[in-house]
Parts: sequence; C-alpha cells; structure tokens
Amino acid sequence: MRARFILSETWTSLKQNVSMIFSVLLVTFISFLFIGASGLMQAQITKAKGDWYKEVEVVVWLCPDGTSQAANCSVGKAPTQQEIVQLEEKIHDNLHNVVDKITYESREDFYKNTFLKQYPNGIYQGRTLTAADMQDSLRLKLKDPTKYQEVSETLTGSQGVEEVLDQRQIFDPVFAILNKGTAITLVLAAVMVVVAVLLTGITIRMSAASRKNETEIMRLVGASNWTIRLPFILEGVLASFLGSLLSCAALSAIVKLFITDWLAQTVQWMPFINQKTVWLMAPALVAGSMLLSAFVSTLSLRRYLQV
Repeated sequence: MRARFILSETWTSLKQNVSMIFSVLLVTFISFLFIGASGLMQAQITKAKGDWYKEVEVVVWLCPDGTSQAANCSVGKAPTQQEIVQLEEKIHDNLHNVVDKITYESREDFYKNTFLKQYPNGIYQGRTLTAADMQDSLRLKLKDPTKYQEVSETLTGSQGVEEVLDQRQIFDPVFAILNKGTAITLVLAAVMVVVAVLLTGITIRMSAASRKNETEIMRLVGASNWTIRLPFILEGVLASFLGSLLSCAALSAIVKLFITDWLAQTVQWMPFINQKTVWLMAPALVAGSMLLSAFVSTLSLRRYLQV
C-alpha cells in the first residue's frame, strides 16, 4: 500500500511539474553529454597510446657517407660492419634491461621498404634520391617504452651514431592537443554539473512548495519522513535518468556518425574507439546522474521541509 501511494504521489507531481522536470532532464542531458565526451576523448587517447606505443621503436641513425652536423660523424664515413657490431654489443652490455630487440636496417632496405613507399619516384624536395643517399640504422624495441631516455643517454655521442630518435615524439604533440581538448571538456562538464545540481535542487523545492498543504497533512496523520520525501526524490531521479539515457544515445550517434562511419574510414592508420566504448561507459553515466539527483534532492528536501 505504501509503495502504491508513493508511486501515485510521484506520478501526480510529475504531471503538475512537467516544465520543471523537462528543465532537469535537459540540463542533465547536456551535463552528462560533456562528461561522456571527455571520457570518450580520454578513452581515445588511451587506446591510441596503447596501440602505438606497442609498435613504436627507438631508431638509432648511423652516420651517413658525406657531411653531417653530428660531431661524432666528422670523418664523413658511414660506420663499418665491425663498428656496427661493436655498437650492438654496447647496447647488449649497457641496455640489456631496457632493450628487448635490436634490428639492423641497411640503407638499401630503408630505401626500398620505407622511402619509396612515401616517395614512389624517389623525388624528395626536388631531388631524385637513391639508396646511396640513405643511412643505415638500428631499430630498438624497448621492454618499457617510457625508458627511452636511458637509451638516448647511453648512445648519444657514441662513435658512428648521428642521432637517436624516439618515434613517440611524433605522436606526443597529437596527444598534447587531445589532452587539452579533454581538459576543456571536463571544465565545461564541471560547470554543467554545478548547474544541474542547482537546477535540480530548485526544481525539487518548487515542487515541494506547490504541494505544501499536502505534505503538512501527511505529516499530521503520522507519515514518516521518507514517505514524504520519496515522491519528490523519485521525481528528480526519473528526470535525471531520462536525461542521462538521452546523453548516452547522443554519444552513441556521435561515435557512429563522426568516428566509425567517417573518421575511421578516412584516417586508417589510427585506432579509434567504437560503440563498445560508449556502452561500457553508459552504466556509469546513468548511475552517476541518478545518484547525484538523489543526493541533491535529499539534501534540498531536508533543509526545505525540515523533516
């Protein structure tokens, strides 16, 4: 009987406060849309980093034949095979806890497998280059990609080494931009959550004020505190629930239209999030919105009704 009464009171309140409930629904939708967007951006960064960092290598460019600005390439000659072997032994001796695998790539292999794929006719900045213009290199797969600095400190300045390049440096500017975008989205989400809290509290208090006589009668006949509060709390929770569902649906549509159907088809070298990411995040968004609404409603009613 009590449950039926509470549901009946909730339904009555919903019918009497449609515009205010719609306001809570709308602000919850916008707030959790921003929160979800920031979460998806961070998931995208994490996915890209995870996939790329597994593949990237530290490239040790060896001195080329001819002029080079590196001090240890002043002789103008590429290192001999014996010098390359000695360099590999140095890596094994000093970096065996860091380097997982060493792969030697000759200038001919680099020209054929990499350079010609980027420049099919071998033309670069108006010049036609050949394998003789390339450099030999050692490609190091690290056990822990974050320990690049140890490799750089050990090999930079070694005889026959022109430059030590961490391929992660290519992606770090991209991640920096994405991280800034995530931070901006989080700030906007935080602002919208504050607005949602204030609007939910005001809406619930207005709903309680419009039914003050009823609540006074309920109190006089001995209704418990929770019996009086629950219809108003459920009112806010329902509005927040619907708003969060709309935000999840909007995030799913955005991912499908702009990422899966467009960006993933255009930029195929980058791993992207998908619908699975959205649906894994959806329960947290829905639960978070409902808990937030329940907390704010309870706090507002406690102060307003003083019960």
